[in-house]
Amino acid sequence: MTLTATERGTAWLTEAGVRPTRQRVTLAALLMGDGHHRHVTAESLFAAVEHQGEKVSLATVYNTLRAFCDAGLIQEVTVDGSKSYFDTNTHDHPHFFWEEDGKLTDAPAEALEIARLPDAPEGAEIASVDVVIRLRRKSV
Repeated sequence: MTLTATERGTAWLTEAGVRPTRQRVTLAALLMGDGHHRHVTAESLFAAVEHQGEKVSLATVYNTLRAFCDAGLIQEVTVDGSKSYFDTNTHDHPHFFWEEDGKLTDAPAEALEIARLPDAPEGAEIASVDVVIRLRRKSV
């Protein structure tokens, strides 16, 4: 039996213990409805919702993405300290950031090797390491 995008989105939320409200299901269906991982910004997800003719405010998109992060459904990847992308693949993996396009894509994790990290300051521990490799097209 093949699930619809809405059914897949609802199941994704339910399995994580997130209450499947109409707006959350709409966003979840866009994020995971086809079963593929994706990288979105709040603005790009908002535009996709509008394109479908749904009514969800940009503030609701931001709040819902935050709730999805808190539930462990997605992870936030910050680029330049100001631009946030949200990734449905929550496993540790590096990213390529394409500067000209403002696009974030997965980089091959098996090719990344981090040999050593500095010690965390006294009273702190390393929670995670985010690797974003910035790319630009070669000039010819």
